[in-house]
Amino acid sequence: MAKGKVVYICGECGHETSGWLGRCPACGAWNSFSKSIEKAENKSPVPGRRGSWLPEGTDQSDQAAVKDLSKIRTTETIRESTGIHELDRVLGGGLVQGSLTLLGGQPGIGKSTLALQILDAFPADEVLYVSGEESAEQLRMRAVRLDMEQKRIPLLTATSFQLVEKTLLERRPRVTVIDSIQTVYSDDLPSAPGSVAQVREAGMGFLRLAKSTGISIIMTGHITKEGALAGPRILEHMVDTVLYFEGEKDSSLRLLRAVKNRFFATDEVGMFEMTEEGLISIRQAAGLFLSSMPEHVPGSAVTAILEGSRPILIEVQALTVASGYGTPIRMTQGIDRARLITLLAVAEKKTKIDMSALDIYVNVTGGMRVSGTSSDLAILAAIISSVRDEPLHLDAVILGEVGLTGEIRSVPRIADHLAEAVRAGWKRFVVPASAQSRLKRFEEEEKNIRVYYVSELSESMDLLFSVDSQGRYS
Repeated sequence: MAKGKVVYICGECGHETSGWLGRCPACGAWNSFSKSIEKAENKSPVPGRRGSWLPEGTDQSDQAAVKDLSKIRTTETIRESTGIHELDRVLGGGLVQGSLTLLGGQPGIGKSTLALQILDAFPADEVLYVSGEESAEQLRMRAVRLDMEQKRIPLLTATSFQLVEKTLLERRPRVTVIDSIQTVYSDDLPSAPGSVAQVREAGMGFLRLAKSTGISIIMTGHITKEGALAGPRILEHMVDTVLYFEGEKDSSLRLLRAVKNRFFATDEVGMFEMTEEGLISIRQAAGLFLSSMPEHVPGSAVTAILEGSRPILIEVQALTVASGYGTPIRMTQGIDRARLITLLAVAEKKTKIDMSALDIYVNVTGGMRVSGTSSDLAILAAIISSVRDEPLHLDAVILGEVGLTGEIRSVPRIADHLAEAVRAGWKRFVVPASAQSRLKRFEEEEKNIRVYYVSELSESMDLLFSVDSQGRYS
């Protein structure tokens, strides 16, 4: 029997070395190497395995031949609807035949529930649920809770990749769920399930199966405490689609975010409500995050952000208190802290408000994350409102990027933002002056609205707050 070969594998890029390194020479990640033991001879009982998705019988000479890209014939992409509106929205219309999808999220977020609901949309003889974490009795209890007790879904409780591969080749289902990829192990490797080598080997095996058989495979995966998918980073590179399931445990709202999609646009977001009967799609998001918003209180402002192709109204809250330490605290929830520090510097320069002795806390309600700059003006409005302990004088949706010189820049698709706000019942808007030409048609169609155009930060503060006799804001 051959001795096992000890190698060290980078968890970020999959780079292998014979000894441990503090920093990966391939991707530059620190402390990312983990020990793994591989067999000297890696012979698989399944013929045709080559460590890639190439099917059995592929001619090596044909593989190495140089081809003209313009003369390569392509087939039409076949999409199959999952029957779940928000999931189809994120995927671009449905699952692509022969695709490999990775569904990640923290424990208890609803990955298994969503996976079971996906299989409910297909005939029972065309699906397969492979469970490596839960027993058949546990899955039966979930099916009863989801009102799927009459659905005859084929179930395989196994963790051996060779056994799963054999079953897939025999049954040839259209859609398969692997729950989860961290529990699957290959007999070719002596490493424990969930290790870097095992996850990489199993992921490559499922990729080969999906491409060679046309089976749409959905793999669920855990995330680390840093919020990244557990396992080697190469796993995200090899799959076709990466979906992140997000949400707060004390909230019924769930967000499905596409961070990679080879068949559709990325950064699309689907919204769900977790109920006792399972996940329910939220098709209309107008006012969803403003349902419990307080009225006429200091430190609150409403803005709109773009999540994928969907504008969403959010509330930005700010709290400012006198700092009890030498260095003031800058705490954020939902926005970039570095961006907040930049905006505070601009505000101090243009409004003459000294915030150097104030602890400032900024929060985006509803658990949303703001990555763009369309909410800059609303963030500063909420902060100055808290500093003055005075609510905004104008009950309006505030949009605009704030530049370093204090100018208010326009934001993409501003007409769509305002249209979403109108559907939620808003009538007043504070927007950049540079967007006036793009909003001319919008103002003509919506007769009962009022749009205020501002070009500088000081001008917007004059509109939102009153000033003293010396023209100061505090």
